[in-house]
Amino acid sequence: MGSQQAAGASSLAERIEIRRCDTLAEFDRCVELQRLVWGFADVDLVPSALFVVAAHTGGHVFGAYNGEEMIGFVMAFAGYRENQPLLHSHMAAVLPAYQSSGVGRRLKLRQREDALARGIRLVEWTFDPLEIRNAYFNLERLGAIARHYLPNVYGQTTSPLHAVLPTDRLLAEWWLDTERVEARAAGKPWTREAVTARIRVPGAIAEWRHANAAAAAQAQTEIREQFQHWFGRGLAALGFEVDAASGDGVYLLGRYED
Repeated sequence: MGSQQAAGASSLAERIEIRRCDTLAEFDRCVELQRLVWGFADVDLVPSALFVVAAHTGGHVFGAYNGEEMIGFVMAFAGYRENQPLLHSHMAAVLPAYQSSGVGRRLKLRQREDALARGIRLVEWTFDPLEIRNAYFNLERLGAIARHYLPNVYGQTTSPLHAVLPTDRLLAEWWLDTERVEARAAGKPWTREAVTARIRVPGAIAEWRHANAAAAAQAQTEIREQFQHWFGRGLAALGFEVDAASGDGVYLLGRYED
């Protein structure tokens, strides 16, 4: 992104207001945004009633507003694991016209702020390991880690973004009060962990999903096997690089100390 584009995106993000959602009209808009962002058919939509449940049982829903128009949201359910509370961030969406402008990061940082205010240290969510932009955002921009691979966790969906591939997912763990996360939230340098393994994602995978299903499926299988191999040996995905020459993404794996 050039300097003028970056300045424009920053200015746009600053104009966006992030606020808590608690009305049926707001939750209905979250349902509409699912259609606009992912192209889901009704069978795969999270209905507004579940947004009500999330907002009133210890989770939350935050909307991003450009004036009176909601252009994005993040929704999380309350959870509990190993005797500790957590938030499971089930959905985060931003309209295409506002993506890469900092709105998604502001939604996640508002989520972090709310969690820490309630004494919650962990927010988790799932993401597609083949989506290079999301992987970079989650691991580099937010400081999340991943050490669990979930094969075909949601089954086949109606979203054209998923094509016909199984919905394999990495489980992101966002440990909110750690140095790596605090530094990223503040835009400061941090001490990186040593890298002992790498997993490459072809830059052409998005095209293959629709134009070469066999190549996409083969790449997914190989990447799944590599994650399962390294996670089984105690490594975690700690960072992500993008190869400027090839457009490939590269997961950086190493030991993570809790």
